[in-house]
Amino acid sequence: MTLSLSHITRRFGKTEVLRGIDLEIDKGELIALLGPSGSGKTSLLRIIAGLDWPDAGTLAFDGQDWLSRSAAERKIGLVFQHYALFPHMKVRDNIAFGLNVLPRAERPGKGAVAETVDRLLSFLQIAPLGDRYPAELSGGQRQRVALGRAMAIQPRVLLLDEPFGALDAQVRRDLRRWLRGVHDSAGITTIFVTHDQEEAFELADRVVVMNEGRIEQTGRPDQIYDHPATPFVARFLGLNVELPVTLNAGRIEAHGLDLSALPRRAMPDGPATLFLRPADILPLPDPNAPFRLTEIASTGALLRIVAEDGTGCRIEAEVPRRAGTRLETGMNVLLRAEAGQVFPGSAQGRATAPAAASDITHALKENRP
Repeated sequence: MTLSLSHITRRFGKTEVLRGIDLEIDKGELIALLGPSGSGKTSLLRIIAGLDWPDAGTLAFDGQDWLSRSAAERKIGLVFQHYALFPHMKVRDNIAFGLNVLPRAERPGKGAVAETVDRLLSFLQIAPLGDRYPAELSGGQRQRVALGRAMAIQPRVLLLDEPFGALDAQVRRDLRRWLRGVHDSAGITTIFVTHDQEEAFELADRVVVMNEGRIEQTGRPDQIYDHPATPFVARFLGLNVELPVTLNAGRIEAHGLDLSALPRRAMPDGPATLFLRPADILPLPDPNAPFRLTEIASTGALLRIVAEDGTGCRIEAEVPRRAGTRLETGMNVLLRAEAGQVFPGSAQGRATAPAAASDITHALKENRP
């Protein structure tokens, strides 16, 4: 049972918030829609849920046209960031709500409803909380109740909109692991919206990176992390050191940098931009190297360093504190790149996605609209 979106477009006045979205989601997948605010994630989720309709495009589930069906007919489970629980209802009544409002012909009997609620309370590990009111629960407990209410109707697709955004960091981490276990046990096709990269990468089978109403890249978390397909994805995923380099017979070259660890790229010769994560830059003491350490600061586990050369090039790097004991301010260093991504074009915002990148990157780009 595949959820298929084709050429989905949505406008609000003159503003185009979705610009031709193409996406296939298989049964049982857990998909993360990842991107900054305003990228179109929630707008896309609302269209899937039946709370909004596109101006163009198609949406089908298992070959059936969902755009001709209401939200209730699609049998969608929805979980919001702020729970949206009924404060005057106890936990078990909140969970049972979706079943109790079904049309009479579809509504289970009271015994069946109670059995479903008890099963979900146990499954979601909140069995002792059934007779409490939402105000008596923690944020994490409320989110479990919200998930139980969404699952009670046995949805075809479960949609979560920033489900952990209102919780503190430790609770978010705990609930992420818990939700992945719930998903694997229940086998429900799940789509969740987030702007948190760690959350998307830890939870999702595939990540869909969105920007300005478009899908920039779709792939497994490790694929996207290691092989960002566009400069936007590279920057969004922390490759925030951008350096002008030269491509020469597939090799990446730059004065004062050791780029020998980077693989050859199937790209034309000429100027390019190299994107690096600070943690992938290793400073090696070398009295003949052009870069000099101008700043060293400890965060406890890491040393954050700044290296500059005589041309005004300034590079920030991070190294484990215990591995950087030999580094001192004023020392000349050779900067070795352990990993990175390169795109044709200059570093002044004109880098573009590679026309013929490595096989992995090329395969990833085939998923773009």
